[in-house]
Amino acid sequence: MRKVLEPRLRLFVFHHSGGSHLMYRDWPACFPKDWDVYVPDAPGRGPRDERPAVSDTGELLDHFEHELDDRLRGRFAFFGHSMGGLVAYELTRRLLAAGRTPPVWLGISARSTLHPDGDPTRRHLLPDADLRAELTAMGGTSSSVMDHDELWELFSPTIRADLRISETWRTPPLTAPLPVPLSLFGGAQDHVAPPQRMAGWAGASERLLGHHVFEGGHFYFQGSRLAQVTQRIHEDVSRALLLAEESPQAVR
Repeated sequence: MRKVLEPRLRLFVFHHSGGSHLMYRDWPACFPKDWDVYVPDAPGRGPRDERPAVSDTGELLDHFEHELDDRLRGRFAFFGHSMGGLVAYELTRRLLAAGRTPPVWLGISARSTLHPDGDPTRRHLLPDADLRAELTAMGGTSSSVMDHDELWELFSPTIRADLRISETWRTPPLTAPLPVPLSLFGGAQDHVAPPQRMAGWAGASERLLGHHVFEGGHFYFQGSRLAQVTQRIHEDVSRALLLAEESPQAVR
């Protein structure tokens, strides 16, 4: 029987509010062939996903923890964009609290530093017209959804549920910085999570590998900048892997 080789690294990419794996479908080709790049979907993504969207933080984390359980072995890393950054951060904390192997690297993208009372923004409560205008300005949501009432009616419950999670997130303060190397990513023109509102994440880790700011808005990694962004992710993960090999106990 042919032996199945384990990938050198598993990279989990967690999507944004209202998103799915579709926006990240080009990402696997941007990384080494011996990396397994996986974008797990939250429940309720699109008309073919019959699972209802969740609007509770704990339920969303339970979903990902259960779905990814068998894959969270060996060397793996987390990258999360916007709401996905919260998922990546909280899953890392869960794994550490349970005494399990944490990721060798954590990447948080386009997500402002967490506040004890949650995000003061309440986009999930906006009237439809205002929310559609806000999402259009942010980018990242297909124009086919934004411009057609029937598609909006289909997708808006999931979008609102995700935004509710992102904007009402509560998390206990850290008692000590995470023993996981951290990198921050964002767009210079992002009005949702501008660079200065991300700076507070630096204290969440024992080792900040960089705060990388690219030209662009909330979805700065789209189009021609994808190669630049994924190259930076590759470089930072490679640095974290070297750190793990030099000091195995530092990242367990």
